[in-house]
Amino acid sequence: MTGGGGIEGESPPRRKPLTVLPLIALIFYDVSGGPFGIEDSVRAGGGALLPILGFLILPVLWSLPEALITAELASAFPTNAGYVAWVSAAFGPTAAFLVGFSKWASGTLDNALYPVLFLDYLRSGGLALPSPLRSLAVLVLTAGLTYLNYRGLHLVGLSALFLTAFSLSPFVALTVLAIPKIRPSRWLAVNPKAIDPRGFFNSMFWNLNYWDKASTLAGEVDEPRKTFPKAVFGAVGLVVGAYLIPLLAGTGALPSDTAAEWTDGFFSQVGQRIGGPWLRVWIQAAAAMSNMGLFEAEMSSDSFQLLGMAEMGMIPAIFARRSRHGTPTFSILCSAAGVLVLSFMSFQEIIEFLNFLYGLGMLAVFAAFVKLRFKDPDLPRPYRIPLGSKGAAAMCVPPVFLIATVMCLASARTFVVSGAVAAAGVAMYFGVEHLKGTGWVQFLTPVPSDSFHGSSSSAPDADADVEDVRAVLLTTDNVPAGEMKVPISKAE
Repeated sequence: MTGGGGIEGESPPRRKPLTVLPLIALIFYDVSGGPFGIEDSVRAGGGALLPILGFLILPVLWSLPEALITAELASAFPTNAGYVAWVSAAFGPTAAFLVGFSKWASGTLDNALYPVLFLDYLRSGGLALPSPLRSLAVLVLTAGLTYLNYRGLHLVGLSALFLTAFSLSPFVALTVLAIPKIRPSRWLAVNPKAIDPRGFFNSMFWNLNYWDKASTLAGEVDEPRKTFPKAVFGAVGLVVGAYLIPLLAGTGALPSDTAAEWTDGFFSQVGQRIGGPWLRVWIQAAAAMSNMGLFEAEMSSDSFQLLGMAEMGMIPAIFARRSRHGTPTFSILCSAAGVLVLSFMSFQEIIEFLNFLYGLGMLAVFAAFVKLRFKDPDLPRPYRIPLGSKGAAAMCVPPVFLIATVMCLASARTFVVSGAVAAAGVAMYFGVEHLKGTGWVQFLTPVPSDSFHGSSSSAPDADADVEDVRAVLLTTDNVPAGEMKVPISKAE
């Protein structure tokens, strides 16, 4: 699907599809953006050993399964609805709406970090702004980056390519300069008394998640069934290398007793101690620019997710309305408003809240993947994980265990906030369903109603439901964007 979503009478918007390299860069920024932010894993891990093991093991147990599932299901459902479509095919539109809402809330929380972190890195470089000007700067940054998103996803992808090269460039110099100073024994350092389990797991989880976010861009990709798997696997290698190589260089070159100093932004100090002031400034500039790339990638994913949900008839059609640049104008504005509202929260609060909400959504995604494998093994999957249904289900066990671990370590406040978000999602679902019956708001053709979603349903009904979802999602493959029908309400 190319994200038709047009409203009757409109001319098709101008769009340039994403190719492999810009998509790799966008996935890289959806997940990582560079080693900025991994520093706290050294402090919380009580030394270098645990984070090194974490970035060696967790990509295999967590990132790779999530990336594989994203590659398989994005090729089967090449639509901007992404994981919302997967959950809808497996469990119906109600569950899909709630997952979409929680994942959008998680993504908006995540994006609220980046304008603030951008200013934090400038402050560490000596450019500190007083409180009123700082708030104004957050507003200006958010507005400017939002405008770049509005101008087109192709432009965002090209800028992400440039930002990827610039953000990683100082770590090439850091690694080369660190080699003569590295002492491998420092990689084995760990102080059990200094370990902070909640901080460590939240840091690791945050730095290795969001692989499925890129699935909401599948409708904007050139030949998504071929391009998407290539981009996902290319991004896996880039992310793991961007974390492990600077971590090995920094912890191997500095004394082990500096572990307590490894907090957010410490890589600039690592650059100072290994290369001098010029490398510190370079790393600070790269970190600031990386936050811009992170913001752009997250906002693209969040806004196109809303567009995909509107194309499925889950939310009003206005969210599927595209600008002349092919971007979902109202979806972008909605995501930007959420970022501004949440930007007052602290870094640690945001990390824990978004991890919990993201974990809830991912549990549904893993369950949808397994259910689709068993109930519809013949579903066309241009890329298919080379495992049988039982093997695919077993692959999901380690990441589900990790999600459960992170959620169990959450604070009582996080449980309360996440419960409130879930309750808001339920209320919003019933509110939207009421609007569909009033005819006050336009909705695109909705997904067929939930008629079986239970263990007692027959296999033929289940297969038919998946095909119904695919038919709705992929119906615009051969229909011009300006000719898509828009029913006013369910009653019509």
